[in-house]
Amino acid sequence: MKLNKVHHIAIICSNYRKSLDFYVNILGLNIIAENYRAERDSYKTDLALGDNYIIELFSFPNPPQRPTRPEATGLRHLAFETDDIDASVAELDHKEIKHEDIRIDRYTSKKFVFFQDPDGLPIELYEK
Repeated sequence: MKLNKVHHIAIICSNYRKSLDFYVNILGLNIIAENYRAERDSYKTDLALGDNYIIELFSFPNPPQRPTRPEATGLRHLAFETDDIDASVAELDHKEIKHEDIRIDRYTSKKFVFFQDPDGLPIELYEK
């Protein structure tokens, strides 16, 4: 099997407008397409980082909460590369987004930090 790249990641949110605002206005993703599916009372919105399609944001009525502690089997977190972790954390602070302290990856010596989306999905910023 020859895989070319990760095509997209699907995320189900509990509050569509709040999550859409987070991914667009906090993280800076662009809306490619926003579709309301009346038969499912659900949104499916495609988001891009620059020109790269990366996230399908879904809403469904009353989805169960994501277990966070203990960590559950499955997708652990979503990670984005950044050129300057200190500048990115300063922007999180400016936007009043709570985050962990910056840490150093013991294997790569690169800086990284974690914070959460509105539903508690862990998001990592990892310095290039």
